[in-house]
Amino acid sequence: MSLELVSLSPMQALGIPVALIGSVFLAAGTEFQQHGVSKINAGAQQHTRSGLGIRQLAALVRRPSWLIGTLMLGLAVVFQLFSLYLAPLTVVQPLGAAALIITALITARVTKTKLSKPAIRAIAFCVGGIGLFVTVAALTTTTIPITNTQLVIVLIILGVVLLIFGLAFASLRERFTRIFYVVGAGVLFGFVATLAKVLITRVQTIVQGGFHLTPADVLTLVCLLGLAAAGILGSYFVQTAYASGSPEVVVAGLTVIDPLVGVTIGIIVLGEAAGAPLWASFVFIIAGVLAIYGVIQLSRQHPQDTAQ
Repeated sequence: MSLELVSLSPMQALGIPVALIGSVFLAAGTEFQQHGVSKINAGAQQHTRSGLGIRQLAALVRRPSWLIGTLMLGLAVVFQLFSLYLAPLTVVQPLGAAALIITALITARVTKTKLSKPAIRAIAFCVGGIGLFVTVAALTTTTIPITNTQLVIVLIILGVVLLIFGLAFASLRERFTRIFYVVGAGVLFGFVATLAKVLITRVQTIVQGGFHLTPADVLTLVCLLGLAAAGILGSYFVQTAYASGSPEVVVAGLTVIDPLVGVTIGIIVLGEAAGAPLWASFVFIIAGVLAIYGVIQLSRQHPQDTAQ
């Protein structure tokens, strides 16, 4: 087996601490938003499995805690985008898993309860799997130019995913548990991160080319629309997940499933791991399985919250 490794440049390495700062804002913002949603949901008659109603969504914008959380999540997005500008998607995207630890500690402090051993074990699987993933990714992947064909493939996959989640929500939402919303949000935001990376790369190319647009640049606009659609539906799923579960479960979905989806696209479609040795592929699979197992186990630690 080849042991060829890819080293990050100093500028790319800077993306790692930037991503970690973003994870702090993600954890704090999630806690504030979940508090606001739980307050709104406490007085609502609608069952959360069917999703938040229009009145509940309108009431959220009047909750100070939800607004503060939204501001913090906005800062988290800014730091994430900057980290994506600096470093490969496969390196910085999984680092958001640090938010899971922070969120669990904040929740334990706010509720004045200790983390149970099963919860700690589940978090360890999540963070350990993602940690292993990002370590190998940092050593074996790199950013490469994205072709129009690759972008079309990503957009087609996103279109199928949006259609599936949209139809499922419209016809089966009464049967959904919080894990659907957590997984759905994680998958959709995985595409958001991927498309954000694509947009950053394509804008750089346009700027370097002296703003000479070509017919192929219409894909950039389609990419932006796809990002907006995934972001809106994913955000709605996140708010509904807040109303039906603990914040650390939501963060687990966003920081484990999200990067696994984004990194998988980065590896398979965008070719960021084209030069990676064979052993790295096996490590990616094992690490991903460990992280997903942790999310599933963590979602089972708060059965009392399924209908707050």
